[in-house]
This record gives sequence, C-alpha cells and structure tokens, in this order.
Amino acid sequence: MRRPSTHMAALLLCAPLVAGAAIQTERVEYRDGDTVLTGYLSYDDALEGKRPGVLVIHEWWGLNDYAKKRAEMLAELGYVAFAADMYGDNKVTEHAPDAQGWMQQITANQAAWQKRAMAGLDTLKASDRVDTEKLAAIGYCFGGATVMQMAYGGADLDGVASFHGSLPPASNVQPGTIKPSILIAHGEADSFVPPERIAAFKEGLDAAGADWQMIVYSGARHGFTNPGAAAYGMDALVYDPKADARSWALMQGFFDEVFAD
Repeated sequence: MRRPSTHMAALLLCAPLVAGAAIQTERVEYRDGDTVLTGYLSYDDALEGKRPGVLVIHEWWGLNDYAKKRAEMLAELGYVAFAADMYGDNKVTEHAPDAQGWMQQITANQAAWQKRAMAGLDTLKASDRVDTEKLAAIGYCFGGATVMQMAYGGADLDGVASFHGSLPPASNVQPGTIKPSILIAHGEADSFVPPERIAAFKEGLDAAGADWQMIVYSGARHGFTNPGAAAYGMDALVYDPKADARSWALMQGFFDEVFAD
C-alpha cells in the first residue's frame, strides 16, 4: 500500500476526550482545501504497536454521536478508527431537508466527493498508531455510498463495507480500478433503494471486475443499524437489532479476511 501522503496539512490533535480509559478518543482538525473539518480518532491505548486503521463515514445527518460510537466500537475490537467529517462547520442535524441539502452539495461533484473522503483517509494514515499497510473504510447510509465512491476512485484500501448505503452504480470504472474487497449489508425492505438501482450496482461491480459480496436482511429497512433511527420520525427508518448484530459480526469476519497477513 502507499505510504501516507505528504501534501496533507498538519493535524491539530487535542487532548484525549476520554481520560483514564483504555479506549481513547482524540478530536482532530484537518482540511480539504480551504474547508476545515473535525473528525474523531479512537484507539485502545493498552495495545502496543501499530494497528489496522478503519475510516468511518457518517450518515447524511452529519458526524453525530452514532458515527463516533461506531469508531469507539472498532477501537474496542483493536482497530484504530477515524470518524471522518464530510460536511465541515460542525454540521449535524435531525431534519431530513437539511441533511439532504448538505449531502447533495457533496455528491453533486463526484471528484470533489471522493477527494473529501480521501482527506479523512489521509488523516487516519497520518496517525503513528496506524499500520498503513492495513486499511479499510465503512459507511452508513450516505457514508455507505461514500466508501463505494472511494473504491471507484481507486483508493488504496483492503476493504470497504457499506451498511444500508444508497448503492451508487459504478459508472465508467475501468477493470482493475477497484482495489478493495467490498462488503454490502442491505435491508430487503429498504424503500430508499429501488430494485433497478441494486441491479445496476451489481452489474457495475461485475463490469469493473470487483471482488464483492452482498448480504440482504429480510424485513430490514433503511437505517437498520442505528438504535436511534425512530427518533427521526421517518417510517422508512427502523432499527433492526438482529440485522444490526448480524451485519456487525459479518464485518468482523470480513476484516479478519482482508487484514490477514
């Protein structure tokens, strides 16, 4: 894998937010061009040596406590995790129109979208706790689409995992471009993703020669991994504890595979 990029701006690492505990979280300011972003690095300080790194991309609501919690859960598994910020300006909302607007600003330009995500990956790689030969990215909802865009853009990752993502098809991606193995965890009852998009998504991955697997959970709707899904007041968003537990366990096995020496 490539070594950390040298063009990235210097990081601002603040004091750990969780003091005196094995799992530590550090607030990290970084940049994508002129945009200041704020992410959160989580790790187990009881572990010695460099660890595999996992980038976490948030739902369309912004970098909220849910995404940060997933980073902490990854740290508990022994990874160094970075919950990236795709919006900047501390943008977090519980209102769908705001979230949709912010998401559309990012996704309108594919190259800029990929570049914003790569800024988060570069920040993760810059940590001296991370084994830069072992890297992955996971994402939820908008974040799931984002990690797929990273794969389409040729990101040097071992694996990407999308949880209830929007499944953007690979458009004009040349065979050999997609480097990571791909894991898709999808809800059968996800009304946000029409069947024709799923078909186009699979066809695009096959055309690009990607290594992919897709697991579909019966009855699961969009947002099935988020215990707070019902709080958003949308019928299409429902937490499914069984699908959540199964998909998280599936991800762990996936990482065991892609990070194997």
